Amino acid sequence: MAYSKQQRRQHIAELQKYLYSISLFDESIPQIMTDGNYNNETIQAVRAFQNKYGLPVTGNTDNDTWKKIVNVYKEHLNSDPSLLIVFPSRKHIVKEGDTGSVVYMIQAILDEISRKYNNFQSISVNGKYNNETINAVRVFRMRMGLPMSDNVDSVTWNLLAGLYEHMNRILK
Repeated sequence: MAYSKQQRRQHIAELQKYLYSISLFDESIPQIMTDGNYNNETIQAVRAFQNKYGLPVTGNTDNDTWKKIVNVYKEHLNSDPSLLIVFPSRKHIVKEGDTGSVVYMIQAILDEISRKYNNFQSISVNGKYNNETINAVRVFRMRMGLPMSDNVDSVTWNLLAGLYEHMNRILK
């Protein structure tokens, strides 16, 4: 059957998408962009994949390589959820005026806690470390036996994350 240039580019793009997705879970596979061209980056990613999975290292995508790439991709899709590290570092402190995804996650956890426990107030989840968030953090820290503070440090974060995990395991 005839194989058009467009079909070839689509198949190469599909291969590149699979390899890119695999590279997110496996640092030994180089990250490549999806452009539909079987270029040097694609060849290097295929070689790294072949090397990792005990296939002949040719850089060509033969039938065995294709099947293995698809299987590994599907295994990643069907695996347990990945852990997500949200808090930047042990020394990081989230404080009044901060904005962004870490603040959003703190607020979302505090708000979720308020849905499970009556002695916590619901708060707005908006990514802005404002007075409402400060008050919720103060209450949380007090109830956890931590020193009074308006900030979220790694100790406070670990307790927030731990309580959140506990709620999702036990209280569902």
